Amino acid sequence: MRASSGSAPDAADAAGRAGKPDTLATLAYRLLEEAIVTQRIAPGATVSEAQLSDLIGMSRMPTREAVRRLQRENLLEVRPKRGIVVRTIDPHTQLRLLAMRREVERLLARLAARECSDAQRAQLLELAVDFENAAASTDTLCFVHADKAFNELCLAACSNEFVVDTIRLLQGPSRRFWFQRAGDAQVLAESACRHAALARAIASGDADVAAAASDSLIDFGERLARSALESDRANIGPC
Repeated sequence: MRASSGSAPDAADAAGRAGKPDTLATLAYRLLEEAIVTQRIAPGATVSEAQLSDLIGMSRMPTREAVRRLQRENLLEVRPKRGIVVRTIDPHTQLRLLAMRREVERLLARLAARECSDAQRAQLLELAVDFENAAASTDTLCFVHADKAFNELCLAACSNEFVVDTIRLLQGPSRRFWFQRAGDAQVLAESACRHAALARAIASGDADVAAAASDSLIDFGERLARSALESDRANIGPC
């Protein structure tokens, strides 16, 4: 495993806006998901359940449940008798994933705009400010926390369990792909601005505006993935 230079993740605080206390398994999931997204656990690494338990300071049972969830969300691969492998990051895979995300997240944005409560609208506006503050301070980890809280809030607001189940398969790999490129302050700033715009669009209650803001965010993600592909080709050079 590879440690990052940032501060320790505060996953419980990131999830606090959802309004429900975390179970131990949920807290273990949040801590491990963030460690994978921020690459404190490196892509391609092989780890054991005991190592993951030690990393987050929790017992084996909630860690095991978290691993199962992260496997379903395409961040981990469990290989019997060989260990737990962190999935690698690949721009081709990311583009295919974003094609799916575009359609489902457009629906999610529409549903959340229509269904969210007044309290959830207020939380969305607070998160928009959090995104903008993260960009202004170039605080990548602050953005990661706000992004996770935003994702969970939208899922809680949409009132459609099928959308929720589908989105959970897609968001983790995208968060990790983004983080790999977030050392560029311009990437952080543009991503934060588009997230803030989406949060405000959903809070407005206008489903069409929310859907357009969701498409704008996916446009940016696709541009990042294509840029990564071009960079990979340049590094390989001519055959």
